[in-house]
Amino acid sequence: MKNLILTALVIVSFFSATAQDQSSLSFSSLDQSPLDVVMYRDANQTAIARVIYSRPSKKDREIFGQLVPYNEVWRTGANEATEIAFYKDVIINNKIIKAGSYSIYTIPGEDQWSFILNTETTQSGTEHDPEKDILKCDMQTIPSPQEIESFSISFMEQSNGAILFLGWDETIASLEFEIAGS
Repeated sequence: MKNLILTALVIVSFFSATAQDQSSLSFSSLDQSPLDVVMYRDANQTAIARVIYSRPSKKDREIFGQLVPYNEVWRTGANEATEIAFYKDVIINNKIIKAGSYSIYTIPGEDQWSFILNTETTQSGTEHDPEKDILKCDMQTIPSPQEIESFSISFMEQSNGAILFLGWDETIASLEFEIAGS
């Protein structure tokens, strides 16, 4: 009983201290590239894919070609490597990708992007190990109809899979995938 009361007091103290600390937080101490999650579910609401990534903001900077150099591997977001989990086997660029978790890297170019799936999911976003790449293929790119302030990832369902979209600044890159065996 004493342990339960002590635990409750510690939890109450923690929340009280956290509430007091939040009132003194400035915006600059918050994560400048907040974490986000996007899910793709099929028509039956079965989970097919999930992406966990950080969302850097443009903040009046020149993004592609400057902040994110052309023709170099990019962690595709900020902070840790962007992670995608497939809950079913999928087909990307005629290659079967087994259900599992992977890191996403890209190589932005002026006119063409490359998409990379890597089997290592616990590395920092700046520690790409090409020995663990299982897929590298081209992505389609189009100019964004409006400037995208914060890097964003989304899915659009198709008849037998989806399109993965990556958008930031004035660029949208996309990659189609199919659900294997469908």
